[in-house]
Amino acid sequence: MPIPEDVTGDEIDKDVRQELQSLPKTLAEDVAKNLVMVARLIDEDPEGAYGYSRVALRLASRVAAVREAAGFAAYATQKYSEALAEFRAARRMTGTVELWPVMADCERGLGRPEKALDMAGAPEVHKLDKAGQVEMRLVAAGARRDMGQLDAAIVTLQSPELASNSVQPWTARLRYAYADALLAAGREREAREWFAKAVEADRDGSTDASDRLAELDGVEFVDALAEDASDEPGESGEAGEAAGSADASPEDGDKH
Repeated sequence: MPIPEDVTGDEIDKDVRQELQSLPKTLAEDVAKNLVMVARLIDEDPEGAYGYSRVALRLASRVAAVREAAGFAAYATQKYSEALAEFRAARRMTGTVELWPVMADCERGLGRPEKALDMAGAPEVHKLDKAGQVEMRLVAAGARRDMGQLDAAIVTLQSPELASNSVQPWTARLRYAYADALLAAGREREAREWFAKAVEADRDGSTDASDRLAELDGVEFVDALAEDASDEPGESGEAGEAAGSADASPEDGDKH
């Protein structure tokens, strides 16, 4: 697959670069460039990222960072069985537990939520850092929802991290998941409160919490470029506008 001229391979993380030192120099450079492309495309063009990951895998399948990148690219394209195999391979090579939550989420993707819950209760979870433990909690709550256990999903998400006022990289997603579970359980007033809290923490737009909050408040967004087909030619009028109800905001729900 073609590599853009601006990609040199030097953009990769220093730890990955160190792993690639076990390869001949030219090969290491080629692998590095493909890994850069995986990282560059995985959010906007996951299929493209997957293609580059397969090239890297073909060139250096014995490098843990390559197996991990291939796993994330497969995960992004919902190839969960393939992703799980790559994550397992990377874990065998490194001996670390960092990939445990995403491995559990692959089990969910494969329709095995019970297996994901088993992993959530495994000793490996205690070896995860705080971010990893929060991620595991999100996966476990998702597994509960997969099994139709909404109340259990809500309880799973209730934690010191959820109650904390400090904003961490995982805060917006944790609050969003909690709000979404509350809404699914019919607890709309509390859900609105937590979607609002998610908006406060979502500094990089990683969730659509603001849209969900607007929806709960009865705000409807109309395409400003859409024209009313019933308008007569030459008749002046507005092309469209964002319309919202004037409903009063619900009272704050109980905090958890």
